[in-house]
Amino acid sequence: MEIPKILLQKADEITEKLKEKYPEAAPFFKGCFLNTIETTVTRLDDGGYFVITGDIPAMWLRDSAAQLTHYIRYANEDEDLKEIIRSVIERQAQFVCIDPYANAFNAAPNSHSHNDETDFYHELIWERKYEVDSLCAPLYLAHEYYKQTSDDSIFTENFRKMMYFIVDVFKKEQNHFQRSSYFFNRQNCPQTDTLPGNGKGNEVAYTGMTWSGFRPSDDRCVYGYLVPSNMMAVCALKKAAEFANIGYEDNKLESECRSLAFDIDEGIKEHAVYDHPKFGRIFAYEVNGKGDIILMDDANSPSLLAAPYLGYVDKSNELYRNTRNFVLSLSNPWYFEGRVAKGVGSPHTGHNKIWHIALTMQALTSGDEAEIRKCLDMITHSHADTFLMHESFDKDDDTLFTRPWFAWANSLFAELLIRLVEN
Repeated sequence: MEIPKILLQKADEITEKLKEKYPEAAPFFKGCFLNTIETTVTRLDDGGYFVITGDIPAMWLRDSAAQLTHYIRYANEDEDLKEIIRSVIERQAQFVCIDPYANAFNAAPNSHSHNDETDFYHELIWERKYEVDSLCAPLYLAHEYYKQTSDDSIFTENFRKMMYFIVDVFKKEQNHFQRSSYFFNRQNCPQTDTLPGNGKGNEVAYTGMTWSGFRPSDDRCVYGYLVPSNMMAVCALKKAAEFANIGYEDNKLESECRSLAFDIDEGIKEHAVYDHPKFGRIFAYEVNGKGDIILMDDANSPSLLAAPYLGYVDKSNELYRNTRNFVLSLSNPWYFEGRVAKGVGSPHTGHNKIWHIALTMQALTSGDEAEIRKCLDMITHSHADTFLMHESFDKDDDTLFTRPWFAWANSLFAELLIRLVEN
């Protein structure tokens, strides 16, 4: 596929700017910036575009949105780039309308999947792990695109149907055990790849938040209310409310989005704040509404660390600052310190593995130049001479890494570098 000219131009321009201000990062920019467009975007026979996540030949709703976000600021300068992003927005809407519970899809109806036991099947579905953030991601992508381009052609009937599906599912999953038919069972796999309770998950009580089966790592939730994903849902629903008004003049949809966002936000405030003896009031990572909580953070976004990046709180917010201090400390069971770096990892990759996404997110949510430069130093010294981002790497040996081809991590790092030199 031919790369839009504006992206090639910006790859060179920003590399030159980085040489002046952040020279250690300059050799990384072009490869990371172009990784998505060079290796993961394909034009299909129907004329639309499909975005794989990297070393897995399927399109995740979350990943595909994150992989394209750093290109949106240049969309008005290149019609080919606009067409790609606009096409992906429409394809995401089509996928959600097929099944709002699926997290990843095939490029063609080939039935390539994990053959899991669940309550719905479609030959376009790659995986049906229900993740709240998967329904938020298309709204984030579309909102950034519309804000940049004012291109109202994205407001198709599929897009409106998608928003109704999202509201319906989020409402239904506020009462998961009473109203939802969703279940997920996978055989012969790690426990984190399937849900307990005959596929329904562990018991939860009503909180106002919306239930999620899995985390953005694709690992199962222990307690059903995943707080960072509910933060993202609050923001996504507000974006959907704007679309309902601007794109469709649909007062009913707008009202439902705003009301649901309010209920979820109130649930976070009431049930997901913990008075920590060392750090003060902080956000929990997961809760079940029955008094049980998990205090941790995961490298994948949405995360507690990413709350300002998601637009949920300002980085100066006291509750966020307390939470951030906890997340970036050894009190967080998934924070590691080693010879190569110190940062947040994930149960998905096990102990002593730090994620490039987490180091990048730490910099993106920091207002401290010294901290940002420290993150850049750790990132640029932990790539195992590939000059690309990985999923995770060993805290003491960066040559021990997972996923050599992970476009989301490359795109996010490119976004950080763009912000550092252009904002």
